[in-house]
Amino acid sequence: MTIIGATTENPSFEVIAPLLSRCRVLRLQQLQPEELSGLIQRALTDREQGLGDFELTISDEALAFLAEAAQGDGRKALNTLEVAAGLAADDQITLEVMQEALQQKALLYDKGGEEHYNVISAFIKSMRGSDPDAALYWLARMLEAGEDPIFILRRMIILASEDIGNADPRALQMAVSALQAFQVVGMPEGRIILGQAVTYLATAPKSNASYLGIDAALAEVRKSGALEVPLPIRNAPTKLMKELGYHQGYKYTHDYEGGYTQQQYLPDKLQGRHFYQPKGYGYEKNILERMAWLRSIGTKK
Repeated sequence: MTIIGATTENPSFEVIAPLLSRCRVLRLQQLQPEELSGLIQRALTDREQGLGDFELTISDEALAFLAEAAQGDGRKALNTLEVAAGLAADDQITLEVMQEALQQKALLYDKGGEEHYNVISAFIKSMRGSDPDAALYWLARMLEAGEDPIFILRRMIILASEDIGNADPRALQMAVSALQAFQVVGMPEGRIILGQAVTYLATAPKSNASYLGIDAALAEVRKSGALEVPLPIRNAPTKLMKELGYHQGYKYTHDYEGGYTQQQYLPDKLQGRHFYQPKGYGYEKNILERMAWLRSIGTKK
């Protein structure tokens, strides 16, 4: 005897152990939008099991909308298509007809087109501009339109470092933790994690000093090339290196008051150059104060 069954529940919890041990469990994955599009088009042309006898046509917008709105469920796509066929006038299934059949409006959001970049830009600029309400709205727009949450989270990680930086070092931790938590939880509960992270980033103090600092340092390296490392901060693992003056004069910072002493670390040509210039917002105010203190204590031992 061969028994074939399907369930929307996890068999590990819903099927008794003796039966489950004798079963081969196959997990059916959600259909991708392109697979749903093919399913819908076949249903429209199949004269035996589909709607082929009605000779209906469907617009590209209506097809793309249904393929996204079905959320990977072929049954939902076919049931909605059948309703749309009954509503279609002049044998044409338009976007308006599909919206009526699904009782859901299509959001203007093309994941590969201009509106995709418009919305993600609005999302980023809202967080950068410290507007949590706007940031939540654009987040909701993307989620409702079917955007990949991982893509959104990657952009949030970039913003946490680029636009917040050391003004609130916890922002980067929050963004990375949100990505990890979302990967464990998934949707729909993952929206809560996204909402928490977005509101934190939007309301955090902002500074792009670290971002400007690394770009300034890269520009200097490209301009001046490989400048020599000062002799005192070079390693001297061999006798010859010691004879050449490597490591001579190096000041071990822990031997000095406060664990700091003034010493040359940049190449000679770049002495006095400052790439990182904290702006004094949030935690960077503490960094500014510490940098001023370090420079004031000099070389006291």
